[in-house]
Amino acid sequence: RHGKSDWNVDVSDFMRPLKERGRRGAQRMGVWLSQQNLQPDYVISSSAVRALTTAEMCLKAMGERPDQIHQDERVYLASRQLLLHVLADCPSDSQRVMLVGHNPGLELLISYLVKDELEYPEDGKLMPTATLAQLKMSKDWKNLDQGKAKLIQIIRAADLPDKFPFPDVVKDDELRDRPAYYYTQSGVIPYRINKNGKVEVLIVRSSKGKHWIIPKGIAEPGHSLQESAALEAREEAGVEGEVMAEPLGEYCQSKWGGTCTVTVYPMRVDHQLSQEEWEESYRGRRWVTPGDAAALLKHRELAPMVKNLESQLLGG
Repeated sequence: RHGKSDWNVDVSDFMRPLKERGRRGAQRMGVWLSQQNLQPDYVISSSAVRALTTAEMCLKAMGERPDQIHQDERVYLASRQLLLHVLADCPSDSQRVMLVGHNPGLELLISYLVKDELEYPEDGKLMPTATLAQLKMSKDWKNLDQGKAKLIQIIRAADLPDKFPFPDVVKDDELRDRPAYYYTQSGVIPYRINKNGKVEVLIVRSSKGKHWIIPKGIAEPGHSLQESAALEAREEAGVEGEVMAEPLGEYCQSKWGGTCTVTVYPMRVDHQLSQEEWEESYRGRRWVTPGDAAALLKHRELAPMVKNLESQLLGG
């Protein structure tokens, strides 16, 4: 079932996002699935925001790409019978399917499929938010008859450890505040050559507007460092272009109870989005000389990288 959603946001039920607690619950469940070698080979999710985000964060915590999720509008607030139709449409060669949806449909589905009498916890909730039920069923997804499944276990994210194993999702000798992939990051120093043949560097404001930074972020599972950096450049700086193969260097910063390593690449800007197209236009952006960038950027480790970039571009 999807993680805990945020009822304080003034949106429709379909668009309600996850609370921070819900996001961490989804990630804890993903790490647990990875540790148990229970990664799904087919994933179906309700297209409601809270369910889809749960599926995405769960998969990323396993180290899997979220683009393998099959969104199915039928799952949103579906009845037991409709969920059976959804499962019947799974590919015949699917061995382990993960279905991310809603109550009461999920509880009704489990009650129908499981042959043994279900034991309800003391709180009376079979599937509270961010809870996973593991069932062993028929190999034929089209013939999931009543009482033909065996309930292996029900796991609540709330009962799993708050902290995450680090640096590997299958090791628990170190624990951190976020899943392991959060601590590998990449960023770009966006540049262009102006009409006078001079190098200009693009810097952006931090999310709270206190500092000048470069666009950077988590290296998303399934994406290279360069691909992740390009996505961050579009989102945080509103620019697109070519991220070069060779990095300018890397730096470290303390965050989430650990140390993040940020690999920095040069990026030639080919297109600048308009304010309307730019997703995080509230940040503000500024084209400056390499010297000014070196002086203004919060992370001092970036200063020699900026100067090195200028030297490379001008053939020095």
